[in-house]
Amino acid sequence: MKYQNAGFAPETIESLKQDLIDSNKNHKVVQSEENADEFVNFYFVGMFEGKEVIYDAALYTLRLHHASEVYELAEHEAAKKFPNFKGIHYEEDENGNLKPLTSEEEEIGWFITEIIMEMEEEETVKVQEFVDIDTNHDYGIGLDAALNVEYISEKTISKFVKEFNDDTLKLDETLFAFQSEEEDVDE
Repeated sequence: MKYQNAGFAPETIESLKQDLIDSNKNHKVVQSEENADEFVNFYFVGMFEGKEVIYDAALYTLRLHHASEVYELAEHEAAKKFPNFKGIHYEEDENGNLKPLTSEEEEIGWFITEIIMEMEEEETVKVQEFVDIDTNHDYGIGLDAALNVEYISEKTISKFVKEFNDDTLKLDETLFAFQSEEEDVDE
C-alpha cells in the first residue's frame, strides 16, 4: 500500500510507539542543534482522519513566536527602504571570528534594530497561542504550536501531547506583545 509519506506507514508508527514505550514518554525529541529552551522539535503518535499517524511537531514559546513575527516585519521594512537588501549574512574568518559587516549591512542592521524597538514599544505586533497543522508535510503531519510559557520543558511537551490527543487542548485567545529582554553589558 502506498502511503502519503513514511509518517503514515504502519511499520514507522509501530517503531515510534515502541520507542515511546521504552522511554516511558508520549513523545520523542528530535536530536537537533535548533532545540533550545524556547523551541523543541519532537514526534508523537496521534490520530488523523481516523488513522494513526506520526506528528512532526515544533513547539515554541509565545515570546519566541512574537520575536520571529517582529523580526520578519522589520526585515520587510528594511527591504522596502534598501532595494539591495537580501538579508544580513555573518561570515567567519579563518580563526572563527566574525568578519565585520559592510557599512551598508551595518546601516541596515541598525535600521532593523530601530524598527524592532519601535514595534515593541508601540506593541504593533500581538500574538496568541495557536496550533497549525500541515497535511502536506514531508514526514507524517506537520504541527506548529506556540504556548504562553517561559520555556519548553519535557512536562510542557507531555501535557501538550496528552491534551492534543485527548482533544482537550484549550488555547488562550488573549493577544500578547513582548519586549526584548535587555542584556546586561559590563562596561
